Amino acid sequence: MGNLYILFLILATLGSGVMAGLFCSFSNFIMKSLSGMSPSKGIAAMQSINIVIVRPVFLLFFFGTGVLIVAAMILGWQDPGVGARALGVIGGAVYILGCLGVTVAFNVPLNNKLALVNPDGEEGEKMWEIYLSQWVRWNHVRSLATLLSTTLLIMAVYYSN
Repeated sequence: MGNLYILFLILATLGSGVMAGLFCSFSNFIMKSLSGMSPSKGIAAMQSINIVIVRPVFLLFFFGTGVLIVAAMILGWQDPGVGARALGVIGGAVYILGCLGVTVAFNVPLNNKLALVNPDGEEGEKMWEIYLSQWVRWNHVRSLATLLSTTLLIMAVYYSN
């Protein structure tokens, strides 16, 4: 059972790291580029991104990491190293709350609102201003959460050996 725990923990660490890279890219490059476009072009681009991103590979990393974290924590409850177990649980909680929770509670509702606006209309321009400030703010939270989760999970793997 110990080897399966370590395997799940390593895979969860990799998944969290992939999500950190994605969210950090959006926060630091993609959204800055889109904000420099006209509102209609930025909206149209983001509407397209929001459709294209919901693919099996993204969903596998996004939700699969959460499943792996839960499975690792269940298996790791037997881990005699209390410190490693605590790091894993905290890292897992940070991922689940800061990545999955923030996405479902804040980013997806904003994506859904953006999907409904006409990129060329006045309503679209107003929504784009709101979207750029609120969505990016919550994406920064996801970026920090996944970076912290990845770090804590790496430490959990290290101390589990």
